[in-house]
Formats: sequence, C-alpha cells, structure tokens
Amino acid sequence: MAKIPSPIRGDQDPRIIDLLAGMQAEAERGDMDVDRPAYTAAGLAPTVPVLMGSGTLDSRVGFFGRDPGRTEVEQREPFIGKGGALVRHGIHRALHGVDAPDASARRAIGQRFFWANTVPYKPTGNKAWSVKVKRRFVPYVRTLLVERWSGTDLITFGNVAFDWFRLAFPAEKTRLRAFWARDDRYEATFELHLQPHRVLRIRPLPHPSPLNATWYKRIPALIDQRLAEAGVGPDY
Repeated sequence: MAKIPSPIRGDQDPRIIDLLAGMQAEAERGDMDVDRPAYTAAGLAPTVPVLMGSGTLDSRVGFFGRDPGRTEVEQREPFIGKGGALVRHGIHRALHGVDAPDASARRAIGQRFFWANTVPYKPTGNKAWSVKVKRRFVPYVRTLLVERWSGTDLITFGNVAFDWFRLAFPAEKTRLRAFWARDDRYEATFELHLQPHRVLRIRPLPHPSPLNATWYKRIPALIDQRLAEAGVGPDY
C-alpha cells in the first residue's frame, strides 16, 4: 500500500486510507496533465490526492465539486479557495446568522461537513479533466460516497460535478440527463437510490467560481436556499 502523507490537520480518517492509497497509485500510472508547478510550490508530490483534509464521513450533508485549485493544493484541503469561501460563508450564515469572520473560521466550519471532488488532483490551467481520467477515479470516489460517507444530502457545484453521476451510475443516465435539462435544476432535487434503504438527495448548484459571470452574484442566495432545504441551521 502506498504511503499517504498525513493531511495538514492531523491524521487522515482511517476509513479512507485505502482509497487514498488507491488514488495515489492510480495517479502514479501517469498520463494525467497535473499542474506540477502548483504541487512543487506546495512541497507536494503531484500524486498526493487532495481529499478531505478536513470534514467528516459522519455528516448528513456533503459538498461535491469538480477538482481542486491552487489554494486547495497549497492547503491540502478541498473547497478552501475563492469559490469554496462562498460555500463556507454560506454554512457559517446558516449556523450562526453571519458570514465567517476570517479564513480560520471558514476552515473550522468545514470540519462538520463532508467534502469531495470528481478527481482529487489539480489539472494544468484548471481545464476540466477528460472523461478518460475521470473514469479512472470513479471506483474510488463512488466507494467514498456510497460506502464510506453516511450522508443523505449532497450539494454539487457545476455541470461537471453533476455529470459525474452519469459515469458512476450508468443505469441512471436517462434520468440524470432529463433532470439537467430542466429549467429549475438549481431548485429541484434529484433522488438517487443507492441501497434499498438509502436515498441520496442531490441538490445541484452552479460552479461558485468568480469566472462564472452568469451565476456568480446569485450563488450566495442559492447556497442559502440549498442549505435550508438540507436542514442546515443553528441546530445542525
């Protein structure tokens, strides 16, 4: 088993050490345009996955994005950059009524939720990973979502994160395509039956990047709405 360096916030959850090792071994096969300068600047090998540096597998609510950015690589933690700050501010508002006062508070608030990406590596130029690369990591990410995380509500960001479910659950392709074609997809909820007694409620939102000019100004309000639907409030 490949040795996984401990994340910046103590030891990694032992329940996913095998998945991290598998992801690292997959990355070591190569044929991936990883942003090597970003990893070199962070003092990391480009095969170290950025996955759940904080967060918990026991949270009922989780967040699912495309892939980590430069800040995520530096901090070895998902959803910690500019887009992630919008999400974490929203969580802080839901729990405490105001935005997080600083980066430390944003990071701390994340420990109460679940975080993941379709591919836990930063691509060069922030270009979306090819379907070929995403398929290589589907078994690990699917196991993470279905077998290791125990939650029921997953807020996804961007079309790539939502489309990942078509790769991971091919039997649901038709339903997923039909849902994404709806005008109210950022208000509606897609129910994915994982097991006989477990339903995952997927609540998609636009990608929270400042480059997403169409939606960026509306994202905070949309995050507030999704968190309320998922039951995130002062008593969470």
